[in-house]
Amino acid sequence: MNLENQVWILLTKVEQLMHQQDLWSLTPPELSAFDSQEPFSIDTMSPEEWLQWVFVPRMRAVIEAHQPLPARIAIAPYFEEAFNPRPEDHQELIDTLKSIDALLNKEFSPSRRRE
Repeated sequence: MNLENQVWILLTKVEQLMHQQDLWSLTPPELSAFDSQEPFSIDTMSPEEWLQWVFVPRMRAVIEAHQPLPARIAIAPYFEEAFNPRPEDHQELIDTLKSIDALLNKEFSPSRRRE
């Protein structure tokens, strides 16, 4: 299975877990929230909002447009911190985000550069 398909499957799992853990919102943030220049839109969105309304759609758009996926990514540590003091309540979601991080970081590591 190619990298894009693997990432797509993990993004689908992220969505499913967000629904199961009552982190999914039917209402998007205000349009101005999307103008943030901060990492993870930390100044305008909750972590769950950023994951749902920014990360997942952008990653899907990159895949659908056949554009290169990010070569360096580290989103799981942010969510481990964001879900404190009880990250275990969302451990499966965190583990899925770790899988996305690992998959992309492994794929683009110096010892595994694409031709």
